[in-house]
Amino acid sequence: MAKGHLKQILLLTDGCSNHGEDPIAMAALAGEQGITVNVIGIVEENVIDQEAIQEIEGIAMSGGGVHQLVYAHQLSQTVQTVTRKAMTQTLQGVVNKELQQILGKHTSMEELPPEKRGEVMEVVDELGETISLDILVLVDTSASMKPKLPTVKEALFDLSISLNSRIGDNQFAVSVFPGKKDEVEMVLDWTPKLESLSSIFPKLSTGGITPTGPAIKDAIQHFQKKRSLRSLLRNEDEYYDESGM
Repeated sequence: MAKGHLKQILLLTDGCSNHGEDPIAMAALAGEQGITVNVIGIVEENVIDQEAIQEIEGIAMSGGGVHQLVYAHQLSQTVQTVTRKAMTQTLQGVVNKELQQILGKHTSMEELPPEKRGEVMEVVDELGETISLDILVLVDTSASMKPKLPTVKEALFDLSISLNSRIGDNQFAVSVFPGKKDEVEMVLDWTPKLESLSSIFPKLSTGGITPTGPAIKDAIQHFQKKRSLRSLLRNEDEYYDESGM
């Protein structure tokens, strides 16, 4: 199996988008380019916004990713769980494609005998520890998110510790929406560590609009720039295709 990179957008938001492109359409575009879009909806206790929930589900489904609703105090563990679950789901899809090439297009992991399925899952687990992972985190900084930002910072720090225990390389980037001057602002460019977020989060301003669609579109462009740069530096252009999950 060729060496590659898994690419994930991790969207943290608490409400409906209300500005710019349709986020579900932008998530579909990301999925077509091999970028999984995972969404964590941060909800208030005893408050159910059905429209927001439908949007969260729709974005994740279009982006071939995982979604989960969570109260702010549960966020830290959820961020790690969703990231790992999405990684496993993506790798299972990659392995299924490999199996279909070997055994025929109608064969999937579920159809293998139990002992063979176990062997395949061992491969998936090993890949999950060794494959390179690029995660661009999108943080909703609309006005209602202001009291939740300290929890978001802690959750991302914990995510960094968790993923840096892997053998494979990790690269993180963080963008917020809305930014101070633009709809979207990258506050942390690609780095193997998220620790430097500690100095960034207290300075973040919160605004009224929620440009989720433009934020996903901007994230796609950052992945494209990163891919072009990597190709130039290493003459390496092999990625696992995360679409079609």
